[in-house]
Amino acid sequence: MPAEERRPAQKAAAVISILGSERASEVFRYLTENEVEQLSMEITRLPRLTEDELEDIAQDFYNCCVTEKVITEGGKDYAKEVLEKAFGQQQAKNLMDRVSKALKTKAFSFIRKVDYKTLMAAIQNEHPQTLALILSYATPEQASKIIANLSQDTRVDVVERIANMDRSLPMAIKIAEEVLEKKIGASSSEETMEVGGLTYVADVMNHVDRSTERDIFDELNMKNPQLAEDVRKLMFVFEDIAYLDPLSVQRFLREIDTKDLSVALKVANKDVTNTIFANMSGRMRESIQSDMEYLHNIRMSDVEEAQQRIVAVIRRLEEEGEIVISKDGKDEIIV
Repeated sequence: MPAEERRPAQKAAAVISILGSERASEVFRYLTENEVEQLSMEITRLPRLTEDELEDIAQDFYNCCVTEKVITEGGKDYAKEVLEKAFGQQQAKNLMDRVSKALKTKAFSFIRKVDYKTLMAAIQNEHPQTLALILSYATPEQASKIIANLSQDTRVDVVERIANMDRSLPMAIKIAEEVLEKKIGASSSEETMEVGGLTYVADVMNHVDRSTERDIFDELNMKNPQLAEDVRKLMFVFEDIAYLDPLSVQRFLREIDTKDLSVALKVANKDVTNTIFANMSGRMRESIQSDMEYLHNIRMSDVEEAQQRIVAVIRRLEEEGEIVISKDGKDEIIV
């Protein structure tokens, strides 16, 4: 299997294996406890790789290292010119996209190590633009919880600002980092320039609870309907299950709790229900339908939470490369 077709975590595990135990232990010293745990699990599950596959992965890793060095030392325009000459236009673009995304995670790295309540306490009185900048570097889970706890007007304002954010001056990022560092008491990290954007907002909105999501979109639809539509197009919600291909539906059904499925389908639309029932065994379908018949007096919040847990499983499987999300059924799936 070519290197580009393997999951990032799988390739990282292969690189660590190539380095050997002594050098690998040195690398582990720079990783978080969670990263070490995830990487160790990947190493234990790593399939036997041929010499050619290992060389392919090692070359891919080296190319990424070269790309990061050129970007950080010469800037993106210079990097684009150099990398296109070295690798060709398409490969250079792919490398720059991957490395740029990795570089983004370096800024404000300390905030991703604290719980959302600590971060909330440190930034809750900041201007919406500052909030937008900081939350663009937080994890989607942190950002979603913080946004859910902001006042109604403020959170819509912050969501708009994150969505419209594309680039930020390194000096502005540095100042914000230093101020926040003093408040939280963590170490600073390197800055980057690309922040926020529609994709990030969609990721955050995928993590907030359904009630908060509904409230934000209600406000956003009145204030900025085009932005609301743009964000929705990038999100995956429970109703989008109807557009998944059969293999993807069958795959996520193996991962979810049948109790969650029974509750989630209680008020689901017919398209979603039909898609799910069409991709399970007759026995399982009868069992789910029987459970649904005996479900009474269920709170809407319980239904929404069950749907959100199922969506979380689907999004995780997509990130791991296990399934393909075809938004609105517009992308053709080649099997």
